[in-house]
This record gives sequence, C-alpha cells and structure tokens, in this order.
Amino acid sequence: MSLARKTGASAYNEYKANEISTVSQIKLIVMLFDGAIRFLGVAKDNMTPRKYDVVNNNIIKTQDIITELLLSLNMDEGKEVANNLLSLYIYLKKRLLEANMRKDKAIIDECIKILGELKVSWEELEKKEPQSPQQNLGQRSTGISITG
Repeated sequence: MSLARKTGASAYNEYKANEISTVSQIKLIVMLFDGAIRFLGVAKDNMTPRKYDVVNNNIIKTQDIITELLLSLNMDEGKEVANNLLSLYIYLKKRLLEANMRKDKAIIDECIKILGELKVSWEELEKKEPQSPQQNLGQRSTGISITG
C-alpha cells in the first residue's frame, strides 16, 4: 500500500474519531442504529447469491452493536425505559442468532423493523434536546451512558 493511501486512510479514521467524539450521546446511539440497520441490509442482500460468510459477518457486526447498546444502559437511572430496552435488545440478539443459523430473511426483516422504530424514537428524543455535545456528555437523563 502506498504512503498516500495510508495517509488518506489515517486521515479518514481521524475524521471519524473526531466526529464520534464531538456528537451527543443520543446522536451516537442513532448512529449505532444506522450501522446496525445497514449491516442487516448487507446481510439480507447477500443471502440470495448465497454469500453466507458475508451474511454471517454482518449479522455478527449487528450483534456487536446491540451488545454495545446493552452495555450502555444505565439501569439505576433509566428504570422502566432501561428495562424495556434491555428486553428488546436481548430479544434482538436472540432473533439475530436464529437468523444467522437459519439464514432467514424474514427474521432479518423483523429485526430491521424493530431497529428502525427504535432509531426513530431516538431521533425524536434528539430533536427535543438541542444541547451542545459538551453539555450532553455529563448527563444521563435518558438512562443510557455510552461513556462507560
């Protein structure tokens, strides 16, 4: 690989890292849902030509995103909302495991639908809280923390 290509890739990675570090927690969650939905779309598209390695990898990427969402739940402050999200995330992980084992498009469609509805909910929440990222980082009003 040429030096120019490495520089371009590292510049892109630096740009993405900066983008992620400067957005609000809610926006990051929306970005995670975007990624999960995108990965499931790739998995679904590759079932027809039977590229099961691509299907498997993209379902696993989605499961990893859901694991991150699970780990970010603040059960103490989130109370009922956090418990409901916990149940949904566990359900999604179970269904994705089934989809991966069976290579079932219908299950993937179901998961995309649920993730899409959750994403819309988070986007609505994002619209209601027009705070700067610096103000939002220390707050946990949603019951979710992605800062650890």
